[in-house]
Amino acid sequence: YVKPFVVPEGFTMFDIANLAAHEGFVSREEFLAAARDPSPIRDLAPGAPSLEGFLFPATYEFPRHMTGKDMTAAMVKKFRQEWAALQSADPPAQHRMQDIVTLASLVERETPLPEERPHVAGVFANRLRIGQPLQCDPTVAYALSLADAYNGKLNVGDLYFPSPYNTYRNKGLPPGPIANPGEAALRAALDPPLTDDL
Repeated sequence: YVKPFVVPEGFTMFDIANLAAHEGFVSREEFLAAARDPSPIRDLAPGAPSLEGFLFPATYEFPRHMTGKDMTAAMVKKFRQEWAALQSADPPAQHRMQDIVTLASLVERETPLPEERPHVAGVFANRLRIGQPLQCDPTVAYALSLADAYNGKLNVGDLYFPSPYNTYRNKGLPPGPIANPGEAALRAALDPPLTDDL
């Protein structure tokens, strides 16, 4: 007996943990314990602080009694399959995987519209190239989530929150992904289109 488990694009590991608990698979804490262990992706992204970004959004068929490790293993396996298909078009991407997945996660969270993702990726690529802070609000929300301080909305004071994930305070990409991007965001981050926009 299996039950579908639908992980939407752009969900964070916290969102997935809440969903797994709500659907009755595992507790939030058990899922997060598994998601915080980056060892299953050491070969892909040696510096990754967690599995965030590598829990591929898709519909899974899980038996009712799963462990957090089983769930995250299935999601990482799906990520590997999708990445292999994308990487065949850009073999050097393997060396930049963590940066690409991190950028894709920002793109995914910045806009809900698939048609806007390539443009957002191009804007972020321009900002990275000239050393301008990305100033991506979802990075602040994620920084607050990591500190268990996010209440669902941001105010101006939050933009000063001290965290390496806060792209208002820090130039460049955050230390790792801030969500789990889907195929469209990964494609956009792999090959951002040229734009003059900042």
